[in-house]
Amino acid sequence: MSGILYVVGTPIGNLGDLSPRAAETLESVDFIAAEDTRVTLKILNHCGIKKPMISYFEHNRREKGEVICRRLEAGESCAIVTDAGMPCISDPGELLVAQCAERGIPVAVVPGPSAVVSALAISGLPTGRFTFEGFLSVNKKSRTDHLESLKDERRTMIFYEAPHKLPNTLRDLYQAFGDRRISIVRELTKLHEEAIRTTLREAVEKYGDGGLKGEIVLVLEGKGEEEREEYTPEQAVKLAKKLIEDGSSVSDAAKQAAKATGLKKNEIYRLLVE
Repeated sequence: MSGILYVVGTPIGNLGDLSPRAAETLESVDFIAAEDTRVTLKILNHCGIKKPMISYFEHNRREKGEVICRRLEAGESCAIVTDAGMPCISDPGELLVAQCAERGIPVAVVPGPSAVVSALAISGLPTGRFTFEGFLSVNKKSRTDHLESLKDERRTMIFYEAPHKLPNTLRDLYQAFGDRRISIVRELTKLHEEAIRTTLREAVEKYGDGGLKGEIVLVLEGKGEEEREEYTPEQAVKLAKKLIEDGSSVSDAAKQAAKATGLKKNEIYRLLVE
């Protein structure tokens, strides 16, 4: 019978945030798969736990995943941890869970801190709907394509960023989205935790020199209704005529064109029948 892989959330800064259940799980498993064994050792020492560890990170994840899966299939249990937060979120643990799923190995979660939801919670921006976009690529084309794909995104957007890349990222976000509200959340749960609630324009002016340090999460306002593309009555009529050619009635075409353009149905209908 296969052992169980436990996906264990660890503190993102304050060791006091490690849950009792997480500590119990780390104590009970046969071994731990750690992104950086030196970082995980600090957590284990804090809890007085001694446990064998295996290194599991971005550049060895496929072959080490096979090793871990074989040990799980032999009946051992394993906890996977990242350096901070929930494994598998912008983290190589995603592949290990997929490998376990393919092989029918049980996977259980021990929830813990997450920089994504923690930053969103104190951002001051809408939390009802959001999208996590991870790190932007350093490749210029991939980065541009990523931002272009988000130009009409109405949900709050969350990005991770390294402090030395922040100035360029702020400038790229400003160029892509214009002057929207943004919260720069840094050093979560640590002594110098801070949520800087500002706008992209002000952020570029104040922090474009690379002065901000620490682990950073960017929480960006989604596209507002006022940013909707403006259509002329002529464009709305052209759209309606295309709908009529495709089989819609004049009334239904006017209704659909009004919904798509934000113009009044009666005005579009009047222009259609004139």
